[in-house]
Amino acid sequence: MDKFELIAGENPWSAQQRRSLRCLLGRMIPASVEYGVPGADDEAIFADVLTTARPHANQVDHALQRLDALADGSFADLDATRQLVVAETFRTEAPALASLLAAITVQCYYRDDRVMRSLDMEARPPFPKGFNVEPGDWSLLDAVRARPKFYRDAP
Repeated sequence: MDKFELIAGENPWSAQQRRSLRCLLGRMIPASVEYGVPGADDEAIFADVLTTARPHANQVDHALQRLDALADGSFADLDATRQLVVAETFRTEAPALASLLAAITVQCYYRDDRVMRSLDMEARPPFPKGFNVEPGDWSLLDAVRARPKFYRDAP
């Protein structure tokens, strides 16, 4: 059994799709020796991506099929230069799918304790302790105040 098989035993993506996804994640957020952080293709982060992406399995499947189609085979089998070209083409031709993969990747990446420590942030959930915010800059709410009303008044 592949070490990335999901706990429930149903993995919605083929081994080739997982290889392509992992390779794409490494291109999106590469490891940095300078900052001592893993890339998004790190084993633990990738496993978190697979789990987090599961509710979006159909969209992710479509994204991976599109990525491999643009690669004329497996994205993971391309050389580094060709991967960058195909990834950029994917981003421009399928922006909604690319945005979904980016959002899931970033969410999982910044959940990793190693990444949080590299940012000098305590590796913990934001609640119940919360984070300190500088008081007094009410202009930060201007964008929210300027939005049109999207709720109905209570009776």
